[in-house]
Amino acid sequence: MNGTSLQYRIVIGLEVHVQLATETKLFCRCRTEFGQPPNTQVCPVCLGLPGALPVLNEQAIALASRAGAALHCEIASFTKWDRKNYFYPDLPKGYQTSQYDLPICANGYLDIPVGIEGGDSIDDAPVSQRMRKRIRILRAHLEEDAGKSMHDEHAGRADSRIDLNRAGTPLLEIVSEPDLSSAAEAKDYMTEMRLIMVYLGVSDGNMQEGSLRADANVNLHIDRDGTTVATPIVEIKNLNSFRAVERAIEFEVERQKSEFLRTGLTKGQVPKQTRGWNDVLGQTELQREKEEVSDYRYFPCPDLVPVILDEAYRDRARQDAAGTPTYYRDQLIETHQLRAADAEVLIQQGRDSVEYYLALIANGATAKRASAWMLQDILRYLNDKGVSIGEYPIQPPKLAQLLKSIDGGRVDTSQAKQALTLLLEHSDWTAEQSIDALGIVRVDDSEMDTLCDLLLSENPDVVEKVKAGNAKAVAALVGQAKKRNRNADPRVVQELCLKKIAERS
Repeated sequence: MNGTSLQYRIVIGLEVHVQLATETKLFCRCRTEFGQPPNTQVCPVCLGLPGALPVLNEQAIALASRAGAALHCEIASFTKWDRKNYFYPDLPKGYQTSQYDLPICANGYLDIPVGIEGGDSIDDAPVSQRMRKRIRILRAHLEEDAGKSMHDEHAGRADSRIDLNRAGTPLLEIVSEPDLSSAAEAKDYMTEMRLIMVYLGVSDGNMQEGSLRADANVNLHIDRDGTTVATPIVEIKNLNSFRAVERAIEFEVERQKSEFLRTGLTKGQVPKQTRGWNDVLGQTELQREKEEVSDYRYFPCPDLVPVILDEAYRDRARQDAAGTPTYYRDQLIETHQLRAADAEVLIQQGRDSVEYYLALIANGATAKRASAWMLQDILRYLNDKGVSIGEYPIQPPKLAQLLKSIDGGRVDTSQAKQALTLLLEHSDWTAEQSIDALGIVRVDDSEMDTLCDLLLSENPDVVEKVKAGNAKAVAALVGQAKKRNRNADPRVVQELCLKKIAERS
């Protein structure tokens, strides 16, 4: 990439912290509910009181293994616990129980989309042509979260308080190799990571509540007189939104570029930095020099035994990780022939929405029509009501029956939407009952045949236009048909009239 008199490459690695969807903390039975009054979900274990001993939460192991399997990691057969020692006001024990040299998962990858062969858009590309970039994952290890410091300034006086409700909450820290090369790629990586965790039930993925956040390690590799030099690595802490990830990295790239042009200092000449992101000012701010591994004085935790996972356990984790977003994308695009853009909108709505769509098809709806109704009528209803697809009052078999009535000529699209409104008001009705309530009756074949003969005899100019090659001219007959018989299916009128004209040619 070009900068002001610089040729450089951006190098980014992400550490993603995923809060696991367990009901209780990692080493005690305190609840993990968000938003409870400060310091009401604590006990001697998570407060680090003398004599309190941890007991491992088995569900955290299961969720971590499932996440690792979805990220194509090797799941360890033997893993242990270590103490990571450092002082922090909201770390009550003075150390964090984590995993150092033997993490539960390692050596995986996550693919992110980067375009298609011969083009810049993936909207209409089949899966086989979509280009993806592989981001290697170094490790994924379990650890307990710290508490939360809350700072307030009132009347010129700083006031800091500690809430330890979050202390001890299980986290899975997923560490990538420095394979990302732009802020946009980092955002895409985070977006896909969150989707995977939510789809598999590993985490609720609520970034506003801190369930998923990231630290970004950023530096530049600069071409200086034919030699590549690197700027000092900067770690940007606690980015808790996709926008923050993108903006923070973009700012940091420009800051490092300017700093290099000003000082010429490179990696090794100055210490690594830890910086925070000020979202209001739109800039990173120096917090401290970045610690090295030796600063944490890791040693095996004496209060916890190692965890041994046999092959059967690891196989179950791999089976539980089958329903990833990629798995569903391939179904939607390859099997059901949806446009990639439409498939992605559906994927982003969540696994339950995709399953609802697949249930429509399983009950006889066509893939294209089901997609159109999901992305328009159903999505509009969910947004207006502020509910999830699980709360949508019409089950897939009933809606599929309504959609099939369009394909079968029972109703047109406009009538079907009126019937949908009635189904939403009368949950005990069938699709057929809602159609009947509109006063729509089926027009038999002989009646349709007579109607089309009459229309053709009254409109010889339309007949001549169609014979001359303008098949679209027959659309003029549809409106007339509806005036004579409001139950006439426009599609049937059009097809039958064209057939009769062809027979007369």
